[in-house]
Parts: sequence; C-alpha cells; structure tokens
Amino acid sequence: MEISLSNDQPLSKQESELDILIRSRYPLIYLVSWEESRAESLLAKMAQRQGKNLYLWSVTRGISEYPLAGTEIALDPLQALDHIAKSGDKAIFVLKDFHPNLNDAKIVRRLRDLVNELKSSYKTVILLSPVLTIPIEIEKDISVIDYELPDFEEMANLVDDALSQAKGKVSFDFNADDREKIIQAALGMTLSEAENAIARSIVGGSSFTVEEIEETLLKETQQIIRKSRQLEYFEAKESFSEIGGIDTLKQWLVKRGNGFSEKARNFGLPEPKGILLMGVQGCGKSLTCKAISGLWKLPLLRLDMGSIFGQYIGQSEENMRKAIKTAESVAPCVLWLDEIEKGLSGSQSSGSVDAGTTSRIFSTFLTWLQEKRKPVFVAATANNIHQLPPELLRKGRLDEIFFIDLPTEKERLDILSIHIKRKKRIPSSFNIATLAQRTKGFSGAELEQVIVEALHTAFFQNRELNQEDIEEAIECTVPLSTTMAEGIDEIRQWAKIRARPASSNMY
Repeated sequence: MEISLSNDQPLSKQESELDILIRSRYPLIYLVSWEESRAESLLAKMAQRQGKNLYLWSVTRGISEYPLAGTEIALDPLQALDHIAKSGDKAIFVLKDFHPNLNDAKIVRRLRDLVNELKSSYKTVILLSPVLTIPIEIEKDISVIDYELPDFEEMANLVDDALSQAKGKVSFDFNADDREKIIQAALGMTLSEAENAIARSIVGGSSFTVEEIEETLLKETQQIIRKSRQLEYFEAKESFSEIGGIDTLKQWLVKRGNGFSEKARNFGLPEPKGILLMGVQGCGKSLTCKAISGLWKLPLLRLDMGSIFGQYIGQSEENMRKAIKTAESVAPCVLWLDEIEKGLSGSQSSGSVDAGTTSRIFSTFLTWLQEKRKPVFVAATANNIHQLPPELLRKGRLDEIFFIDLPTEKERLDILSIHIKRKKRIPSSFNIATLAQRTKGFSGAELEQVIVEALHTAFFQNRELNQEDIEEAIECTVPLSTTMAEGIDEIRQWAKIRARPASSNMY
C-alpha cells in the first residue's frame, strides 16, 4: 500500500520508512542527510499529517517551533534533552548536528533515560546530521535512516520550477529530451546544489542552452569529487573517433548509450552495470574507458585501489564504502578501475597476509556490484588474468567481459592514421598501407611510439618527417608480442571461451 503525504506526493522508500517509525512511536531516530532544509520540510509535512508539532534544536539557536527562528531556549544539549522530557506536546523534536555531543558520557546517559520516557509518549526525537556517530550504549535504542539524495521526480520538479521562473526573462527552447538531459545531469546533487547550478546557468545572459546548463552542472559534480580523497575526476577529452579498431565493443557501447534514461526504464531495460576489458598491454583498454565517458556524456571517476588501503584497523573498508557512496552520489557516472587485478590480487590469501583486509574490501566491492541500485557504470581493465579473483568474472556482476587483442592490419592502418593526424601531419602524405603491413604484432601504444620516435629523428636533423623515418623506427622496435609471445598466446587461449572479442576480426 502506497503511503503519501498528500494526494499527489507519494513518499520514497526512505520517507515511508521514516513515516512508519514515527507513527509506530519509535523514540529515537538517526536521519543521515546533508540536506537540512529538505529534511525539515519533509518532517513538517509528516508532523502536520499526524497532528503533531515540529521543534528544531541547534547549539546556536536552541529549541524553537518550526518554522520560527530560534529563541535561545535550551542551548545546552543536556538542557535540550530535559526540555524534551518535560514537554507534554505530541511532537517531533529534531536535534541538528547532535553527533559531537555523543562523546559526552552524561549526554549519552541522559539519552538512554529519555528513551524509556519517550516510549510511553507521542514524542519522537530525530538526530539530523550528515555524520553517523552512534555510541555503543544506544545502538539497540536507535533506528538509522539514510535520507538519499533527490530522485528523478524530485529533481524534475526542481528543474521544471527553475525553467518556469526563467520563462519570459531569458530565451530558451527545450523539448522533452532536453529536459531529461538536465535532470539526469543534476541527479547526484542535493536540491540546493542543483538549484544553484541551474540558476548560475540562467543569470547573466539573455538566453541559455542545454549544453550550458549541463556544463555548469558538470562543474558542480567536479567540486563534489574534489572533496573526495578516494576518487579522481577525469575530463572526457577522448572520443572513439581517436581509437582504431574494437568495432564490436564500440557497437555494444553505442547501443547502450541511452541505457540510463527514464525512457529505457519505462521500456523495461535495466541500467547497464559495467564491463571488464582484458587483453594485451598497450591495446587501448584505458583509452576506451575514458572514451565511454565522452560517448555517454557522463562524469568519469577513477578509483585508485592504492588509495583505499589505510594504516588503521577498519580504515580501508571505510574508505571503500566512502568511495562507493561518493560515486553513487554523482550517478549516473562511469567508474574507472584501471588494472583492477593489482588492487584485488591476493584476496584469496588475504587472511594470512593482511589480516583479511583485502578480502573484506573485495567482498564489499563484489556485494555492491551485485546489488547496486544507482546508475554507476563500472569500466574495469585487467592485464593479468591469473590474478583476477574468479568471483569477479561471474555473470551478473558485470554485463560483459571483452578481450582486446593486438590490432589487425586494417586496425593498424586506422591507428597509424590517427596518430599521424594527432602529430599535425597529413596521413595521405605517407604510405600507411606499407607501414601497417610492416608492424604486424605491434600494439596501439607501440604504434604511437613509432611515430614519436620518427618525429624525434626528423626534428634532430632539422627537417620534415618522411616515410623512411617511420620505417626506420619500426625496424628499431621490438614489440611486446615478440618478447612475451608465450604469455600473449596464453591470454588468447583463455579468452577464446571466457570473453567476447572486442573486434569482429580477431588477430
């Protein structure tokens, strides 16, 4: 049965849970949220619906009835708890940023006493804070709710209000798809953050475009990531036009380009989960991960597994949870894990090496992959298949495993043309077909270095680059496929039955 505050405003899962706890006379609730105003507005509607008063407390303003300003009554936290105990009102009392006081033994003891008094009343105490701190003494008496960031409908209401207010003041022409693009770009922010970003796009001009709003919202997302120490933000500069070959993988990604849209949800499609790119070193796995972000116009976040591990007990696991939560807060996004096997290797023997830390981190990550509900697309790369835990390869955690082999002759021709263009030269000035034939077994990275080496030669001799310079650079290069032929053959044999080829014509 759907619970609602009004006829046209259904509650989310978290809001429904909070409503039930209050009506069930749960005495102590911990509401974790950065959005005080949004939480206060919700609680005010719940209080009105249940015929209760709403009181707010802060250390600077004391206790006051919503929405009045503070009256400096009971500024001291102990006095505030005593005031709540003596109150005869049917009410919800919201204690803002109360968590620092939970280190005080007297306050914790007073809270425990208050819990017993509240159970026989129509009063509920809610601790509202962005930080979850629960002393062990009250663990059994408190219920915790994570008040999630605004969902699609809430953000849609905000965007519609902002555009409605801008109508007539500035010029714009948005259709339904444009509106959804703005909403999707704003998801992962608080209502306040999104409102400020959209307002910043609108003011200061006589007109604005969808691209301008998306760019402003993206800058806001960058700020969120910069405050995180576990994740690194990458600008989407790469595109698939700069990557030769891997046509099958490109088609697979293009087909899922609108997979995060509301239209896809209504059609019955699940959100894309992620991919694992395996293959020979230097064949464009990392470059492909970056290009996904550009193709889908989503933020690209890189998770460095090395930054997850901390020196204190429990710190590593907490860092992983923070990284996941940060990625989810800016979703939809692409989460890039480069050479994932290095971060997860040794998870099987973790118990005897690092007291099980790696194993617990891996378990947290796997559980999130399996159960995640936020649109975070995981793009992972791996070189050494033998270091990958088998649990990661199981269907359901990722959408697909792709194998990127050494480029074929046609792909080498495309790659060489791309790198020659990047170096401000015209590909038709060179015999690219001959170069492609002579570079059998070269990876994309090695082809790039061939062009760089040839440029060094021409620059040193103070002349323009020519065909002979490139051919000489090819002769001087010993590709990885020669020095590690056995290892590459082994990877290919493994991939034949366990992975999908990234190219329609395998090497």
